[in-house]
Amino acid sequence: MQQSMSRDDVTRMVARWVPDSRQIGPIHYDTTDFFRVEYGDIVVLGERAFLVRQNAREGRFGLDDEVKYWVKRCIDLEDGRQKIIKLVFFEEFQATIADLCFDCFRSPRKEARILDLVSGHENFMHGYWVRDASGNIVRILDYIYGQSLHAFIQGIAMPHEAYYHGIFPDILRNFIECVRAIGFLHRHHEKHGDIRRDHILIDRRSSRYRWIDFDFNYIHRENMFSYDLFGLGNILIFITGMGDVLIADLKRKTPEVLSALEERDVNIVFHNRVANLKKIFPYISESLNRILLHFSNGAELFYENTEQLLGDLEEVYDTL
Repeated sequence: MQQSMSRDDVTRMVARWVPDSRQIGPIHYDTTDFFRVEYGDIVVLGERAFLVRQNAREGRFGLDDEVKYWVKRCIDLEDGRQKIIKLVFFEEFQATIADLCFDCFRSPRKEARILDLVSGHENFMHGYWVRDASGNIVRILDYIYGQSLHAFIQGIAMPHEAYYHGIFPDILRNFIECVRAIGFLHRHHEKHGDIRRDHILIDRRSSRYRWIDFDFNYIHRENMFSYDLFGLGNILIFITGMGDVLIADLKRKTPEVLSALEERDVNIVFHNRVANLKKIFPYISESLNRILLHFSNGAELFYENTEQLLGDLEEVYDTL
């Protein structure tokens, strides 16, 4: 794709896939100012052109309306496929877990590196990266049709005991695959960096659980993988509880259950959530609950790597 591409060329390409499209906006070769890249604009990256349809929105809990202006939903004008284009955006924040403090930052270079690493791996999103006219590392991602693990669990309507004995074993099996996939990253001295339940999409076509969004990195000190491991623990607690078991809900609905809890029973990261779920659901197996307690406020031992966590999870799964 040449930068001298005419607007007539662009118009003909757009008409193949969007016959009723409105007037086409500017053609962008430099995406540094991602706020200028808007609906109807064209982005030229490498040898391909993309029609911008909308900005992505934050899927994290309570932030569903927060626009991610650096992430664009697009149509590839070569083949008409939907793509997610992530432009360069730098962000920094601090996260604290127990006595550990992590300096986190967004790294397009890291995500590009991992895209190369996981190409063809069934438990990750796929795509490729190119540099725009100003050298920015832009990631072009295949669109995954399906819902997040968060949305799937939140949509389940049944008593917890029926869930635990019925569909939880299959969810756990898929989650074990996800843990194994993170272990693949770790063996290659990479980390996900932002492990959350809305960063697992359930692919509607393959039914695979697939990790998305690898662009967060963090400065590790003692254990390179500890932040990822805490993220895995939070997801495990979430799927075991068929959602978050919140202190506020217990106080309102079952104060007698709340009275049996101690400070050590809450989640080590989110103190408003219960980690010791056997005190809420007594039919949960002892072996599964022991894993959950590694991520509780009273934990004295922590997992050092995914192999340790995987070994325990596989033993639990074999008994369900």
